[in-house]
Amino acid sequence: MPDRLEGIAGTGLSEALLGIIIEEHQRRRVPRFELLWSYYRNPLEPTGASDDRDNVAHASSLARPRPRLIPAQARGLPDRLIGHRDLSEDDRLRTQRELVIENDIAWRIQTMVDFMFGAPVRIISAAPDEARRAEIERVIDAIWEASGGVALLQDMALLGHVFGTVDLVLRLNEHTLLTGGPRAFTEALASGSPDALAELLRIETIDPRRGAPVVSADDYRRLDGYVISFTRDLNDVDEKQPTPLQRRSRLAGLFGRPRRERPRRRASEVTEVMAPGVRQVYEGERLVRDDRSVLLPGILPIAHVQNQSQPLAYDGLGEVEPLMPLQDELNTRLSDRANRVTMQSFKMYLAKRLEGFDRAPVGPGVVWSTDDPEASIESFGGDAASPSETTHIEQIREAMDKVSGVPPLAGGVVRARIGNLSSATALRITLMSLLAKTARKRVAYGAAIERMTRLALTALDASGAFRTTPDERALRLVWPDPTPVESRDATQAARAKVELGVDRGLVLDELGYAPTDAGVA
Repeated sequence: MPDRLEGIAGTGLSEALLGIIIEEHQRRRVPRFELLWSYYRNPLEPTGASDDRDNVAHASSLARPRPRLIPAQARGLPDRLIGHRDLSEDDRLRTQRELVIENDIAWRIQTMVDFMFGAPVRIISAAPDEARRAEIERVIDAIWEASGGVALLQDMALLGHVFGTVDLVLRLNEHTLLTGGPRAFTEALASGSPDALAELLRIETIDPRRGAPVVSADDYRRLDGYVISFTRDLNDVDEKQPTPLQRRSRLAGLFGRPRRERPRRRASEVTEVMAPGVRQVYEGERLVRDDRSVLLPGILPIAHVQNQSQPLAYDGLGEVEPLMPLQDELNTRLSDRANRVTMQSFKMYLAKRLEGFDRAPVGPGVVWSTDDPEASIESFGGDAASPSETTHIEQIREAMDKVSGVPPLAGGVVRARIGNLSSATALRITLMSLLAKTARKRVAYGAAIERMTRLALTALDASGAFRTTPDERALRLVWPDPTPVESRDATQAARAKVELGVDRGLVLDELGYAPTDAGVA
């Protein structure tokens, strides 16, 4: 947070309050969000020897061991697997234990996102006039495509599923919309270039690690403001540090330089403060933008999504946090099993009173001889079944299925015990938990999509670029069926609806066809 912000009073939020909000966000929310993301992403993290060569000689750095990389989820394993051991007390484990990390969280999250936005969502206008509906839907589709289309929706769902909350923001180039009017918007729309339209308005997702909401003291569902704070790297080098081209000889790299003398890429701390009708952007302590909205006065262009509702709280419930203890237990048991298999998958031999046994291999065709009548060779070890271990691991997986609502079948793993899935009804019963959870989430995500769309249409109407009435800005979402549907059955059901008098356009929307599709009229 900058020490001083110019013009902050214009947002109606005090500088002291914003400083506290950003500090609490970075101290409380960001570490938790980073932990959730690491369990989903499970990236490889270095451990042991450091790879930082800033303060050591180049020659000596070549001799240093490379750092060992372990998955991020290894932090949840017990100390007996990854902790420091006192070898003076226990010399049985001098070698590093084998770690097995099976990321069951990632594929479950991806499956939920696929069920949510595996196919584009149709945004249907509820305007009374059919011609106006087609025109409005064309504009809506262009706005969302310019913002990223289904990829934007998938990013929104991924962030929401991992962190439990995600926000959308509407970006407006009000100066161009007001000065260019309908001509600028029409040209951008007719060009077919998403970039041209995105220069006028676009919808963006806000990473919860960057966004700090200013929640109203009277209503947790209402925002008094919003702050986006992050550090970005610039395509520039700090002038106080030498560049690689300024190093005249190899001696400089051989003997090293103090850490402060090494070249650094310039970074900029960006703080964006938004309040109803106001937006200010700071780089460091310098105010670089101070906008007062004419198109959306008194409106904060933010749409909030709770992945799963959490009463009386702004943040929602994510899908990663409940799975973390079970994931740790699964990884622990898999690591234990790997170490047991390693010890028991081969035979070991105990030789008594047999000279040279430790210097020659044991294998086919090897003959051992001795004059000692008491000499002997005994074998032990070999793999053995562990039913309790196998049962425990299976029970952990089943518990993760129950907690997440995502059975292996949803990820394409078909087991013999699921029965006959030749009918769509049987498949839906098997996926009932996931389908029910997806239906609940569509309410929250759909509300954010509708709010962003209405705000975009309202701004276009206020600028005169594309006129609409409040009735024409009414919307309806048509979600794709997440489960496979037999085309013949869907066609027969659609024909029956048309015969009953259901609007033909509505039936086509349910089938996933637009009036402009080839062969549909």
